[in-house]
Amino acid sequence: MTIRQNGAPSPFGRIKLLLAAGLLAATGVAAGAASAGFTNPVLPSGPDPWVIRQGRTYYLMVTKGDRLTIRKTNDITRVSLAPEVTVWTPPKIGRNARSIWAPELHRIGGKWFIYYTAASSINDDNLHRGIFVLENDGPDPTRGRWIDRGRVNTHFPAIDATVFVYRNKGYFVYSLQLGSESHLAIAPMSDPWTLSMREVVIAKPTYDWEKAIYPINEAPEFLLGPKGDLFLTYSASACTSDDYAIGLLSAKPGANPLDPRSWTKAPKPVVTRADNVAVFGTGHNGFFTSPDGRQHWMVFHANPGPSMGCTSNRAVWIEPFTFGPDGRPKFMQPSGKNDQLAPPSGQASGG
Repeated sequence: MTIRQNGAPSPFGRIKLLLAAGLLAATGVAAGAASAGFTNPVLPSGPDPWVIRQGRTYYLMVTKGDRLTIRKTNDITRVSLAPEVTVWTPPKIGRNARSIWAPELHRIGGKWFIYYTAASSINDDNLHRGIFVLENDGPDPTRGRWIDRGRVNTHFPAIDATVFVYRNKGYFVYSLQLGSESHLAIAPMSDPWTLSMREVVIAKPTYDWEKAIYPINEAPEFLLGPKGDLFLTYSASACTSDDYAIGLLSAKPGANPLDPRSWTKAPKPVVTRADNVAVFGTGHNGFFTSPDGRQHWMVFHANPGPSMGCTSNRAVWIEPFTFGPDGRPKFMQPSGKNDQLAPPSGQASGG
């Protein structure tokens, strides 16, 4: 089997991971002129947000707990106006019946796939969670039939998975659960729901800022730098803490992602609480680009006040970021409700 990415064959099957595909899709909010400025949060309730853009269309998923939903819009700053479409509900019994968390929508080989965390109807705890996969071969993920591809064959209990392609190979990264502690693990993939070898741990909580309440590394997200560097952001400390923050792992161009020695952890968080503008518990991010491809954006959740914990009060923030001369990402301090931001370049407004 072959895959072609940038014209080269790959052993990842007939799959090309299109995290930001360029095909124009229909939109759930009418197109118009350039969007006016906006303020965060763009959605008042949206834990574990994920955004993928296809052409001029953005799709947003968040944790709902008891179902999977997608919002579809051509103006991500007005995503709260987009209808929330339920695309899947869990079975009443089985391994994926409860605690439906952290969904991610990916375009792979011309099909849509959703990766999500779930627990069984019998045991709803960290030691019995896993990553499950749904497949839809239609052009629009808010429509069509979703096929259950089952549980990814991780060796450990798992939450918060993501997938990416590097040098024509597919990789799966997730947070493995060890009671109240969690680590980041990676493995290669033979298809969108199967690991081809046992995963290896690439990060553990080592700094004090990763251990607020519990020692946790979770919610990994991949970012390829302009100079070929590999980056993985992740969330650290317990999500119940105001100090929940986003950290950064980096690897040099050409590094083997499966070698733990390839990855270097930044000693301080790259996105964290901003008390001066009432932003707390920043975490669980994703990345997307503007419709014209000129800007990089981060989506993450945060609480608009202190001591709000790990609940549906976590709202959706989007912030632009850039890369420095060294090729490393430069993230902004989170903006507050009074900070006016320009929308992603090249997008249309919606009503």
